[in-house]
Amino acid sequence: MSESIYVGVDLGGTAIKVGICNENGQLLHTYEGPTETDKGVDVVVSNIEKYVRHIVEQSPYEWDQLKGVGAGVAGFTNVREGVIVLAPNIGFRDVPIRAILEERIGKPVKIDNDANVAALGEAWAGAGKGIENCVCYTLGTGVGGGIIINGKIYQGFSGMAGEIGHMSVVPDLEAIQCGCGKMGCLETVSSATGIIRMAKDAVERGDRTSLALEDQIAAKEVFDAAKAGDEVALRIVNRAAFYLGKSMAAVAAVLNPELFIVGGGVSKAGDFLFEEMRRVYAKLAPEPLQQGVSIAPALLGNDAGIVGAAGLLLRS
Repeated sequence: MSESIYVGVDLGGTAIKVGICNENGQLLHTYEGPTETDKGVDVVVSNIEKYVRHIVEQSPYEWDQLKGVGAGVAGFTNVREGVIVLAPNIGFRDVPIRAILEERIGKPVKIDNDANVAALGEAWAGAGKGIENCVCYTLGTGVGGGIIINGKIYQGFSGMAGEIGHMSVVPDLEAIQCGCGKMGCLETVSSATGIIRMAKDAVERGDRTSLALEDQIAAKEVFDAAKAGDEVALRIVNRAAFYLGKSMAAVAAVLNPELFIVGGGVSKAGDFLFEEMRRVYAKLAPEPLQQGVSIAPALLGNDAGIVGAAGLLLRS
């Protein structure tokens, strides 16, 4: 068996997920083990090495077929130097993980942040397969983003490109402060956190809504209420979708991608979220920037990070 393989690592605070991909981005095998952040940096790095070796040993492939390892992490990364600058969820600060893993594994290693590798995964083998220029939104606790230009991640001069959640899109009179310290960021209205905040505000104002009957309001409850015709919930979801569409029109004016891919938990709101995004995009983007452009849901789900991390060896 002479096929080349690539291992992707999704480094999370609770679990480390690893997967083997072939040159076409097909995910062949997966394995998951505990991160053990409480035991310190050395143990976490040793676990990465252990899980990479384990998945190859348990597969039908030989170690010599492994061409490299890619890793995605939620945090700030210096891609050029291979350093995890700050990853609070795993307790890493200024860890030269590329050099450490290359020494231990004896294979090339590349790293990037989780939003970028998820975008690369979708572009390589998911909703953007076969498309060279796309932008990926990840709608979860925050709003993450990744930019793919000519099939590769666009980093920007300091690696901060794709921070879509911190585009200032909400007008001053409606804006609230974001966790980043600035006002009016997309993340304040289009993330799960933003949607929950707007729902709680509506309940506290005394708006007539079925959400007032919920003990704990999560984004799913807001989506379910909107689908059931609750006017307050529908207004909240439409507001989130409006600013997503508005941000896409702005991104399109700069990058002109062929496709916007939307993933993460909030994207599970479904058709009415996407329909409103598309409507707003069509309203705000100049007509030449609409032609041939699509807005579509992500396809890979939780596997996007693993696939994209493996793809760092081929497409970054």
